[in-house]
Amino acid sequence: MRSFYALISSPNSYRHPLVSRFLSLRFSHFSSLKIQQSTATHTITSMDAAEESLRRALAEKQSRIEAQGNVVRELKSSGTAKPEIAAVVEALNALKLEKASIESQLQAVVSGTGASSSVNRDSFRQAVVNTLERRLFYIPSFKIYRGVAGLYDYGPPGCAVKSNVLAFWRQHFVLEENMLEVDCPCVTPEIVLKASGHVDKFTDLMVKDEKTGTCYRADHLLKDFCKEKLEKDLSMPAEKAAELKHVLAVLDDLSAEELGAKIKEYGITAPDTKNPLSDPYPFNLMFQTSIGPSGLSPGYMRPETAQGIFVNFKDLYYYNGNKLPFAAAQIGQAFRNEISPRQGLLRVREFTLAEIEHFVDPEDKSHPKYSEVANLEFLMFPREEQVSGQSAKRLPLGGAVSRGIVNNETLAYFIGRCVGIADRSAYDLRAHTEKSGVPLVAHEKFSEPREVEKLVIAPVKKELGLAFKGNQKMVVEALEAMDEKEAMDMKATLEAKGEAEFHVCTLGKAVTIKKNMVMISKEKKKEHQRVFTPSVIEPSFGIGRIIYCLFEHSFYMRPSKAGDEQLNVFCFSPLVAPIKCTVFPLVQNQQYEEVSRLISRSLTAAGISHKIDITGTSIGKRYARTDELGVPFAITVDSTSSVTIRERDSKDQIRVSVEKVASVVKEVTDGQSTWTDVWEIYPPHSSVSADE
Repeated sequence: MRSFYALISSPNSYRHPLVSRFLSLRFSHFSSLKIQQSTATHTITSMDAAEESLRRALAEKQSRIEAQGNVVRELKSSGTAKPEIAAVVEALNALKLEKASIESQLQAVVSGTGASSSVNRDSFRQAVVNTLERRLFYIPSFKIYRGVAGLYDYGPPGCAVKSNVLAFWRQHFVLEENMLEVDCPCVTPEIVLKASGHVDKFTDLMVKDEKTGTCYRADHLLKDFCKEKLEKDLSMPAEKAAELKHVLAVLDDLSAEELGAKIKEYGITAPDTKNPLSDPYPFNLMFQTSIGPSGLSPGYMRPETAQGIFVNFKDLYYYNGNKLPFAAAQIGQAFRNEISPRQGLLRVREFTLAEIEHFVDPEDKSHPKYSEVANLEFLMFPREEQVSGQSAKRLPLGGAVSRGIVNNETLAYFIGRCVGIADRSAYDLRAHTEKSGVPLVAHEKFSEPREVEKLVIAPVKKELGLAFKGNQKMVVEALEAMDEKEAMDMKATLEAKGEAEFHVCTLGKAVTIKKNMVMISKEKKKEHQRVFTPSVIEPSFGIGRIIYCLFEHSFYMRPSKAGDEQLNVFCFSPLVAPIKCTVFPLVQNQQYEEVSRLISRSLTAAGISHKIDITGTSIGKRYARTDELGVPFAITVDSTSSVTIRERDSKDQIRVSVEKVASVVKEVTDGQSTWTDVWEIYPPHSSVSADE
């Protein structure tokens, strides 16, 4: 079985090595961050042994250079003979050369692949972005008004790539797994997002330039500072480097106070003005709006598509025949008011999400297709390796499940299919049950009645009413929604102390519950069914990020035939290519142009996206133009009975009759045949005309 990412990416011998590294890091990043909930909190990781050794060697070498320099100065001041001074200076220069060698090695370790890797990487990515914008894959939105950060428009080829990726996503998940697809509104009432926790907790920590008011994400500033110091200050002591690496490792866990303290300690200022920064404070990332003309019904533009699925669970469960497990999927726009968006499509304020909520019995998270993925290997970073300072390692999913690194088969199955997953447990369904009063639960009917020990929570409404007055209903609902552990802990506390602190999420605060306000017990009952709140496994995909990874992964340059310029190529798989083929008459000729239009009609009838080009430019330039758009095949009309089909990356050509050309292209673009298959069937064609 191949994952969604592998299927939309086309292996190619021309792939740029920096892209391969970028892709492996990005996809392994998804898996290592979300493999298990226990790794959500980063722990200290020791500095790489090679880097630590080199930093210590560099510090020792610098100390020796300073000492040798002092010897040279003392000899000169004491009038020592020149030959003796020359010998000492020669030793000093040798030490400097040794230091330079260590610096070079350290730079290679820090930057990943060599001293110039960051320059190469930046220039490569800039070439990709320039090509994407010039060929209108995407451009900054509202460009004539100088644009708005974090908002982008997809042009014709970008729309086509996005459409193809989404079409295959539906095939790979919705059809393959028999998922229930829904389409919910982007505008969401405040009460829904209050229940889910987004209103109170969907925040990033922000700082402001104290003079200009410009806003920045606090963690980004600290991260950039640490990375820049590690990469550029090679003389930094190993202990200081280890400290900065530790800060990077625990960055996501720092509180506002801790983040602010680090920013002050390192003297970090506003990047543009060097002005001092405010203390960090939370900024809610949701776009707020109101529903209706009165403005009295607050709402938000949804920050994710998941909540629309959760609030519809009861109806979806009924539609599925009241059976678990089942999955619901949704593709749609989401909105996050990023503080300082950057990195193009990787961090934007409006984006397309494709999300799946797989509802499963919390007591049985097995998956019938688990065996299909058990032998697949992924880069993982378990907690034990993090704590002990080891590196991430490749593990088979089966081994990861047996060791508890991946905590169930369903989680493992979706890692094998797509990565980008999370186990949301029963949090969302319980939160909406508590807030709405509608039970979002599933049922398991028993073949015979079972005697079970049942938790009974009986709020004493009279006492609660006297204590909480208008808030009584919310306190009662929260008490009744307690799980067994929470309820029994409260019972023990009430019996020991006579009162207990209890957090009511709908009130947003803790209240004091006294012994006379609630009765908690366990009773033996005969039950005909089990009622429970399902757990949720969530594969989630940011489509823009996938597309951008696809762009970088597919981009390469090759020399023109004359060797005087580098030509850009996107080696898209036919599955996702914006245009499947082009049709060119070799020369401007009425008969050839008529054949081109005939072929165009047959391609349209076969459902193949294509572009016909009857301009008078050279065939080489037309090839180069469409290679830059990632078009896999080019049909050249050079006679009225047969044509050539050129494959983009090999530039090999075959000759095919006019009547068969559409069916051949369809076979290859639909994946029924490969280019190798048709190459063996149809006669190859060689041409003396310039290809580029």
